[in-house]
Amino acid sequence: MIQFVKKSCYILLFILTISCVSILSKTLKPDEPCKRIILYYHDILFNGTDLANATSAKVTNDTQLGSHFGMMVIFDDPMTEDGHLLSPPVARAQGFYFYDKKDTFNAWFAYTLIFNSSEYKGTLNIMGADPLAEKTRDLSVVGGTGDFFMARGIVTFRTDDFQGDFYFRLQMDIKLYECYKT
Repeated sequence: MIQFVKKSCYILLFILTISCVSILSKTLKPDEPCKRIILYYHDILFNGTDLANATSAKVTNDTQLGSHFGMMVIFDDPMTEDGHLLSPPVARAQGFYFYDKKDTFNAWFAYTLIFNSSEYKGTLNIMGADPLAEKTRDLSVVGGTGDFFMARGIVTFRTDDFQGDFYFRLQMDIKLYECYKT
């Protein structure tokens, strides 16, 4: 009887292992994303005169240590499907970034993309380092809701335009590798 129970446990463990491997191989495909979206992030930093147009504001000033070190910005920025600021937004990026390196421009982002369009409903949570000197930078998609329930993936930033310290536009290539809703 004990032999039968042992064999049954081994068989059950084997079936469970095969099932888990089968499920993971179907859902996690690192070579091809299950969903890909390209959006443009527009940030207009309040400079003291553009109250009507500003989409972000400094909550701490930069220090005398250089590269805006220590400056923190809160934002509620429009996301468009093209690079035009006045195009209809398909989402809003709400969160913060701060400059965290003294000798070069480097920022750290944490924000939520809030979708409320005819194509998508829900949120994506994004965080990570943004070394501004690099041509492209990858941040992590760490979760989501609605159409993006429990999503995981990568967002690749590419600076598309900047105008001094008060406006910049990023192209965001969002690649989700773990999708539960399609």
